[in-house]
Amino acid sequence: MILELRDVTAGYGTEKVLREASLALPEGSFTALLGPNGAGKTTLLRVLLGLLAPHSGEALLRGKPVVLTPRLEVARAVALVAQEPVAAFAHTALEVVLMGRYPRRLSAWFDAEEDVAAARNALAVVNAAALESRIFATLSGGEQQRVAIAAALAQEPAALLLDEPTANLDLAAQVAVYDLLRDMSRSRRVSILAVTHDVSLAAMYCDRVALLDGGRIAACGTPAEVLRPETLTRIFGTPVAVATHPTSGTPVVLPIPGGDPR
Repeated sequence: MILELRDVTAGYGTEKVLREASLALPEGSFTALLGPNGAGKTTLLRVLLGLLAPHSGEALLRGKPVVLTPRLEVARAVALVAQEPVAAFAHTALEVVLMGRYPRRLSAWFDAEEDVAAARNALAVVNAAALESRIFATLSGGEQQRVAIAAALAQEPAALLLDEPTANLDLAAQVAVYDLLRDMSRSRRVSILAVTHDVSLAAMYCDRVALLDGGRIAACGTPAEVLRPETLTRIFGTPVAVATHPTSGTPVVLPIPGGDPR
């Protein structure tokens, strides 16, 4: 198991945000983390990264407590693509990806030839090689997200955590990002956990779906097992219907306008 939460209760000060949450990320798995605003999704990512110590329970990286693992070792094993784009100022796309290469660099002062090669390879993997010399701030949202994923990929991580990877992207860019993530999980055996509000896209692309409700993992399993109308209506507080996608056969979640969840 690459990353795992075992009965984790965590929060800030005396406030408990996660409550006895357990979640495992097997090698090569693609898991979506769903839940309403304030459910504790970002807090769960912080615990997995070792940025927030649990009040009780354990967050494990390859079986060892992540808070006791040296930060460089964590950075080499786990990469994060945050919700907001990196603050790249006037850096090119290649320079942004090289920032992600930092945990693997042999020198703290300069990029070796193998670092530049790894960064260019990461850009190629995400189909962004043509963006190498472009200024990051001038790229479209979808292009910036590809570069951010390339920067994470340049770390050569075993696990990739993403916070709203398709927020504010158009439909074509959303599909392109999810295509890329699914391919990474399958061909490179990267364990991926994506926090998202797009339930139907998660159902189409992810092997597993975890529902977080009030800091607790309310359900975890295949999309067909987890995405049931009564469960989603209760957790999100609005009535929904669940249909079947005509080509993929995966669940499609549809809100019911004007309905009353009670």
